[in-house]
Amino acid sequence: MAKKTIRDVQVEGKRVLVRVDFNVPMDVKSGAMTDDSRIRAALPTIRYLVDHSARVILCSHLGRPKGKVVEALRLAPVAEQLSKLMNLPVKYVRNCIGTEVETAANGLENGGILLLENLRFHAEEEANDPSFAKSLARLADVYVDDAFGTAHRAHASTTGIASYLPAVAGLLMEKELEVLGRILSSPEHPFAALLGGAKVSDKIGLIRNVLGKIDRLLIGGGMAATFLKVQGYGVGLSSVEVDKLDLARQLLELAKEKQVSLLVPRDVVACDAISEKAVAIVVPVAEIPPNKYIADIGPQTIDLFSRQMRN
Repeated sequence: MAKKTIRDVQVEGKRVLVRVDFNVPMDVKSGAMTDDSRIRAALPTIRYLVDHSARVILCSHLGRPKGKVVEALRLAPVAEQLSKLMNLPVKYVRNCIGTEVETAANGLENGGILLLENLRFHAEEEANDPSFAKSLARLADVYVDDAFGTAHRAHASTTGIASYLPAVAGLLMEKELEVLGRILSSPEHPFAALLGGAKVSDKIGLIRNVLGKIDRLLIGGGMAATFLKVQGYGVGLSSVEVDKLDLARQLLELAKEKQVSLLVPRDVVACDAISEKAVAIVVPVAEIPPNKYIADIGPQTIDLFSRQMRN
């Protein structure tokens, strides 16, 4: 999976827009960051660019503001933490496009760092709006994608902007691609994959690809509801991709054909609302109440999946 990276382009004196994944967990009540692992993961790329006298402009999303400004999801705490980790000043602007942002980006000195505001405060980001992508592109001379966790999404800051600027991978992206390529090209067996996420549709290509390489596929997360529904279980109020039921059925058949053990949850944590205040119960998948949501996998499933991943 050889890709051009920041080592392959001239960055000195250039405005380099880096798509990072600073979607860090935040405590809802205090607004404090509870884990800075994703910031630390991006440090090698940021340090490389700073050491090579680039003018570093960072952009990321945080949470799901759904195209509106949500004060609790501003990236100011991230800028503060990044500054501590880098031991360098990190400028921060309360928007990600516009005249003020362009002025801040153009005013950066070589080796300077600027963090833009939450991309998803603009609905145009997730819609991959060309005008929004062009506005981001005006901020820079080079685009760097270092956000592996969002690279599969066709958003303005991941795919749209690459149409308007020279685009290369960051060091974290390079590392992730190397590891993924090695695993998929010559994996050790037994080889198990654990997939989650809300939608089956997001994982169709991945599932079809890995079914020819793995021995076990474990399905969790929100997408498990669709697979449970196909197998005849009631899933209460949980979201099901009705238009993907036939596809899920085909994937189950394909797994059987390829002799892949495809496992879905045996028990789940169910509650009447997806909220930290909700009262949760643990039930077998055959006994999910019609008035409750599936919030997580249950202890039996955790034990099952853990054993499958270990053995």
